[in-house]
Amino acid sequence: MSHLGREPPYMGRTWHSRRQMAAADTTFNQHRNLLFTLAYEILGSVHDAEDVVQESWLAWSSVEADRIEHPKAYLVRIAVRQALARSRRLRAAREDYVGPWLPEPLLTEADPTEADPAEAVSRAEELTFGLLVVLETLSPLERAAFVLREGFGYEHAEIARVLERSPAAARQLIHRAREHVQARRPRFPADPDLARQAAERFLAATLGGHLGDLMDVLAPDVTLWTDGGGAVRAALRPVSGAAKVARLLAKLGPRYGHLRTRWLPGSQPTALLTAEDELLAVLVLDLDAVTARARHIYGIVNPEKLTHLSSATSCR
Repeated sequence: MSHLGREPPYMGRTWHSRRQMAAADTTFNQHRNLLFTLAYEILGSVHDAEDVVQESWLAWSSVEADRIEHPKAYLVRIAVRQALARSRRLRAAREDYVGPWLPEPLLTEADPTEADPAEAVSRAEELTFGLLVVLETLSPLERAAFVLREGFGYEHAEIARVLERSPAAARQLIHRAREHVQARRPRFPADPDLARQAAERFLAATLGGHLGDLMDVLAPDVTLWTDGGGAVRAALRPVSGAAKVARLLAKLGPRYGHLRTRWLPGSQPTALLTAEDELLAVLVLDLDAVTARARHIYGIVNPEKLTHLSSATSCR
């Protein structure tokens, strides 16, 4: 499903003809998915990314769009700056979050009506969930620079203009972000077919409560993260080590053995767990590329973070 977000409100117009208004609307909508994806990868929140798109539209509607020489570059600058401002506010608010804060899982597919093929490619190569978790530990500027460079292939000079920094400062931001990410992420992803098989073995062992089988599919240094946001009971701190994680999963897993599982397409194994068509949890696995054992396990059970996925999957 293409994530188009909310429709722009028709307010704040400065154009003097319906033709100008229609052209400006068309231009914005051509890049709407790009703006949303940029904001999501900087913020890790679907709702906040949608708000950034709305704010970008309002900023766009306050200028004479037909006089903007490079509309895409202009819109990207607006969206990134709006996302940076929001990121700083969110970081302060998340200090009071109950338990680990994890990004919201996002279900997206290419839109066949997309006018810009490059933007469709950029969405197809979105950053994995596990990487988004690592990006939470970067500064807002480092994260924005990394997303622009690694997620969308922007050149250093372009990133410098977007972030209003010198090219040297932009290079330094990207360098620091890369070093930080490389120290915390595997260099190569697991083979998709092996990853899916390993994920299915993991889930079967968890729901069956089989301690021995769990030990076989967990990396020795595995970490389990659960995000309930205080709304649903979940571990308040990450649980590390194969023995601890296996015991916890073997104890809790059978309680959810009645749930229905649906695996989502993508480079990282992601499962939706539902009961009577109600989405109760999303499980994301980060696997070792060599052993295909789980290195990081992310469980999102906060209902607020599942709302958009529930509506996206209910019509399927």
